[in-house]
Amino acid sequence: MGRIVVHEFITLDGVIENPAWSMDYPFDPRMGQAIGGIMRQSKALLMGRHTYEMFAPAWSARTAEDDPGAPFMNESPKYVVSATLRDPDWSNSTVLGPYDRDAIGSLKGSTEGDIYVSGSKTLVGALLADGLVDELHLFMYPLTLGTGLRLFDDDLAVKLALAESETYESGVVHLAYRPAV
Repeated sequence: MGRIVVHEFITLDGVIENPAWSMDYPFDPRMGQAIGGIMRQSKALLMGRHTYEMFAPAWSARTAEDDPGAPFMNESPKYVVSATLRDPDWSNSTVLGPYDRDAIGSLKGSTEGDIYVSGSKTLVGALLADGLVDELHLFMYPLTLGTGLRLFDDDLAVKLALAESETYESGVVHLAYRPAV
């Protein structure tokens, strides 16, 4: 049975929208190793339509020489939660239809290995609310933006337990959480 593992770049005030702000911080090789480790354990990607529409053109032309994550992003099965996307053109992409807790549970049950999620704020919120996230990896940047899409809406209440943490020279902190039991 698969596990859903979420990876997000996030500000101190919870913003995950368009993480171009992360470019102001040096990318620590240990951070790349942490993200690479998440990807290596994953056998599939799960994303919402907006993230699909950003990732497909950004990743489909990349090679391993451009980015070590490119083979995973391009060759792995990709599942898109969307009520409007019809014909995805990124290799190995399947549209699951609108969000359905049971459909995501079936995907977990039929996947051997982790299912990687990045971005996809609406999808991640629903997965968290439904208790379907097995690990939440937050790469928290030391800034606040004041505005922007936040990962945690006012009505989302989730109890998590810290599983691991790592601090980088840039001030970014990797916080890995699992559901509290």
